[in-house]
Amino acid sequence: MRTLCASTLIGEFFVIGFAGLVAMKDPDLSTSTVWLVSGIAMLLCVLLCGMVTRPGGVALGWALQLALIASGVFVPTMYFMGAVFAALWWASVHFGRKVDEAKARFAAQAQSSSSPADAA
Repeated sequence: MRTLCASTLIGEFFVIGFAGLVAMKDPDLSTSTVWLVSGIAMLLCVLLCGMVTRPGGVALGWALQLALIASGVFVPTMYFMGAVFAALWWASVHFGRKVDEAKARFAAQAQSSSSPADAA
């Protein structure tokens, strides 16, 4: 799960950066505010890469997805991009857990097939 989720988060890191560049064109937003918010969101993406498997990591990821969708208020394209990344986040978590379960099953089968009775 960690690899799939981290890949999604790194993709979001770049999308948030590009959205910050687009948001700077809005005369109602100050450059410092845009980069403060974008910088915090980008930092959160990087930090979440290491926190995904810890308690609350996936929930924080969902909060980030909602914030990404909500950023569409300032950059309308982000409604679409936020929805796409929310779908990718769901797929990363869902299929990542299935892969982790399969790995655990295969490891248990390998462990049981190399029992001490086989070594004799």
